[in-house]
Amino acid sequence: MAEVFTYKNAGVDIDKAEAFIQKIRPLVKSTYRTGVLGEIGGFGGLFHLDVQKYRDPVLVSATDGVGTKIKIAILMDRHDTIGIDLVAMCVNDIIVHGAKPLFFLDYLAMGELSTQTATRIIEGITAGCRQAQCSLIGGETAEMPGIYQAGDYDLAGFVVGVVERDQIIDGSEIAVGHRLIGIASSGLHANGYSLVRKVLLERHGYSVQDEIPELGGPLGAELLKPTCIYAETVLNLRRDFPLSGISHITGGGLTDNVPRILPKSCQAVIHRNSWPTPPIFGFLKEKGNIPEVEMLRTFNNGIGLVVVVAEELVADVLLRLQGLNEKGYVIGEIAARKNDNPPLIYV
Repeated sequence: MAEVFTYKNAGVDIDKAEAFIQKIRPLVKSTYRTGVLGEIGGFGGLFHLDVQKYRDPVLVSATDGVGTKIKIAILMDRHDTIGIDLVAMCVNDIIVHGAKPLFFLDYLAMGELSTQTATRIIEGITAGCRQAQCSLIGGETAEMPGIYQAGDYDLAGFVVGVVERDQIIDGSEIAVGHRLIGIASSGLHANGYSLVRKVLLERHGYSVQDEIPELGGPLGAELLKPTCIYAETVLNLRRDFPLSGISHITGGGLTDNVPRILPKSCQAVIHRNSWPTPPIFGFLKEKGNIPEVEMLRTFNNGIGLVVVVAEELVADVLLRLQGLNEKGYVIGEIAARKNDNPPLIYV
């Protein structure tokens, strides 16, 4: 008798996927805000933009993933925070333009759907959406046997926000004499993990369970700290202060990300010792014998967001950040860029 093939015995269980959708429905609904139409399970997520609330609205979008930080979550078998990283990496990229996040979509790919793991991931995504005050209105969970090994998965996210056209923050108002205020990161955030794993896990043979005195606890706990979501902070600052430019410090560090917002006539001067560097960065530098220039171009080194403001606003902005439970530091200033000088220097 000929063997009978089904999608299920090929590795894709549609019934399990449908049960998973029903399981996460309450989590998803917990993120809903005014504007969401319908529920998850449709072909597309629906969101009604109330144009009466805006004079000249511009939609701002971003998409991103969390890279190989996922490997740390898998090694620790802890999946409830990696979704926060996903939301943060996307949302932080639109708030630098002054946009208010509206809605979020996710893509989760696994070799075989583990309902428990996938639910933990969605718990993190919904927690991140609540922090960012945006709604999770749809997504895709794909079983891909033969592409991903058992236990492996990948994540991607997509966010849409809105800002008034005349309130877009694009760096064009940055001028000589302005100050750079760095807002503290929670740690590594979600960049540089291929180098982290190469140095600590492969070269030195550390386990994520190892207690590291320099870090004050298990290595894995430090590496898995979720990325800060700066949406509430930026929207609060933008309400009362003219922000000339904002840079999200991700892959490329301060070295590559701050110049992205600078006019060609401006140079950022960063005072390297003007903020405290969390222990994880010194630990990595020592264990990997990583050059300073490589550290500054790979990691955030303790600064997750840079806000550029006029000098006379610095004291008030720092006071507001303190009230928002954020740590802010004046880390540099804007100077005139001459000839072919680099757009950013460290002093």
